[in-house]
Amino acid sequence: MINLKNVSFTYKKENILQDISLNIESHVSILGENGSGKSTFAKLLCGLQSYEGKISIEAENIEQLSLLDLAKTIAYVPAQLEIYDDSMSVENFVLLGRFAYKDRFFAYSKEDKEKTKEVLELLHLEYLSHLSMNSLSSGQMQLVLIAQALTQESKIIIFDEPTANLDPKNSKIIGKYIKQLKKKCQVILITHDLHLAKFIDSPVLFVKNKKISFQKDFFNPATLRVLYGVAFDDLVVAYA
Repeated sequence: MINLKNVSFTYKKENILQDISLNIESHVSILGENGSGKSTFAKLLCGLQSYEGKISIEAENIEQLSLLDLAKTIAYVPAQLEIYDDSMSVENFVLLGRFAYKDRFFAYSKEDKEKTKEVLELLHLEYLSHLSMNSLSSGQMQLVLIAQALTQESKIIIFDEPTANLDPKNSKIIGKYIKQLKKKCQVILITHDLHLAKFIDSPVLFVKNKKISFQKDFFNPATLRVLYGVAFDDLVVAYA
């Protein structure tokens, strides 16, 4: 369980999120308008931004966890990633997900390398293993980011706009993988894509006016109109 108590975040004297208190017990999808604070919220959960208040995961205050323990607890998958060495092979990039388990004075272990190979095979990416990261398409890159998160073996994975830069075919592939991952770990999805959120079928948190709240019957056109301020027809699940 993720627990937030009186959490606020301010950037350049502007209050972005204000006095958030809630429990996230399982999978959720987080939606909201542009600039509402969705990605900021994700970074707070991962300890990537300072904040006021308290965030706990399984009753552990994340500010008191070491970086390695936090990595074992929660993984963050961005929509795009800039890496320091884009000539790195896919296999070595995915292997970095094992850093939290690595002895700092030694190379990655046989078990780390076997886990990397296992995940690449699971996602049918073994054919990319020896290619460089800078040779990948957007869809391939997103799958490789997911692979690295899986090798990290975190209890929670946050996906931040995973289909933002993808065509419909690759969006559908990514959507299906994310839904399958709900069987393995807690999935937090941040997205603007209502079709994707409906397909993933998790409870919805909506970010609006610096607040975050659970929304019942979210995909009802009347509810959507109130939240977004525009009319909606019935949504068709485009990922099925």
